[in-house]
Amino acid sequence: MARVLVTGAQGCIGSWVVKQLLEHGHEVVIYDLDMHPVRIAKITAPALVSKLKIVGGQIEDTAAVKAVVKDEEITHIVHLAAVLMPFCQAQPVMGGLIDVIGTLNVFEAARDAGRSVRIVYASSSAVWGPEHAYDAKKLGEDDPLKPATHYGVFKQANEGNARAFHAVNGISSIGLRPWAVYGFGRDLGLTADPTLAMRAVVYGEPFQIRLSGFMDMQYVEDVAATFVGSLFAPSDGAQVFNLAGHVTSMEGLIEMIDRVRPGAARLLTNHGPQVPVAYQMDDSQLMTHVPGLPKTSLEIGIRKTIEMFEKERGKV
Repeated sequence: MARVLVTGAQGCIGSWVVKQLLEHGHEVVIYDLDMHPVRIAKITAPALVSKLKIVGGQIEDTAAVKAVVKDEEITHIVHLAAVLMPFCQAQPVMGGLIDVIGTLNVFEAARDAGRSVRIVYASSSAVWGPEHAYDAKKLGEDDPLKPATHYGVFKQANEGNARAFHAVNGISSIGLRPWAVYGFGRDLGLTADPTLAMRAVVYGEPFQIRLSGFMDMQYVEDVAATFVGSLFAPSDGAQVFNLAGHVTSMEGLIEMIDRVRPGAARLLTNHGPQVPVAYQMDDSQLMTHVPGLPKTSLEIGIRKTIEMFEKERGKV
């Protein structure tokens, strides 16, 4: 079995990635500032959580990242550590240190490990510009990138640096471009609002989604399975793939939540900007490269998310 380092393991995607890796029998080391895996413990059997090794540190600390990859005999890395779009817009220097320098540290650590290390990292659909920049068509990996945010520019830089590391050092990697990931455990970032709306329904609280327009909704268990599947898929080079889920308007999302839990629409509203990222993705290259990936319907994903919040509320 592989010995896998997961950065950003205590975020939403990261916690589900760790759960799935442990369930598949892999050894998992997580590198994080937070030494208490709260999200992971909420979704993972205690016997599996006890097998985790946690190493504390900052992703922008070059020496520390290199040390954990080398000393822990890491063979695979899932790199998810990052700060999200609103933070990068407000503090682009700090955002760049974490999102770009942190990613360079991961690749340098793989280069200097003394063994072959495979990397799968989170890029983002934010590498695309707004929908109107693309003539309303489904975007493939060969379409031009026109990021409209610092976060998107940082992710574009990471994709370029991954290609350079392969060209110069032979490091194979896959970058994945999620859009709006939703599901139990998602509570940070502007596109967390759909999940927070589902939680509000469970707790009987009014909630306003701070966005309008359309988003591509991607269920977190599917996204985690995509990272894990990509980690072990046969591959050489620096590949980058779109993720695609189910496109819906925020009004349509509220209607769907109301179908799953009748009466929910009385609690939910939406108002705010359209996220400045194109939302029509073509994921056929990913599905060809890593066949058999799950794609949960929006209704079932909402139902599963609400049921997990209901289970959580029952424990409070």
